[in-house]
Amino acid sequence: MGILDRFSGMKSDKRLTAAITALGIGGLLLILLSSVLPGKKSEVGNETVQTVSVSAEEYCRETEQRLEGFISQIEGAGRVRVYLTVGTDLRYVYATEDKLSRSDSKTEEEEKYVMIGNGSDKSALIETVQAPAIVGAVVACTGADSPAVQEKIYRTVSAALGLPTSDIFVTKLKGE
Repeated sequence: MGILDRFSGMKSDKRLTAAITALGIGGLLLILLSSVLPGKKSEVGNETVQTVSVSAEEYCRETEQRLEGFISQIEGAGRVRVYLTVGTDLRYVYATEDKLSRSDSKTEEEEKYVMIGNGSDKSALIETVQAPAIVGAVVACTGADSPAVQEKIYRTVSAALGLPTSDIFVTKLKGE
């Protein structure tokens, strides 16, 4: 018995045909209902934005702590404290859509932000969030009186943060 034979048998069964039709209509109604009802996407989007805006300050502290932990593992560094200078805050890059229209003698270019949400809850879609730019670093450690240790710290901080060594200062930690 082939597939066509089975399909022919199903067509003659009125109850089966009615059940499949009802399921199809029910599926379409659910799809229609999901587009009409407000979704949770905008709520999740707002929570993400709030979490990100709070974390700008924490980003600097976290980076300092991670760098302190890493530098303290350098032989001879001893106890370490790190202070970072941040040049900018978080930077939001919004999604845009470009529209290019050409006529006989002129070309017009239009750029619009992609908006999400319903009614008065509309907001621009955030494409990416760029971390704050770190522009300088000060490292104080107990082993900084050794030129070899200082050189290792300069190279480590430069590589970790992508800073030139001229924007890094290494000094001896007070009290030891």
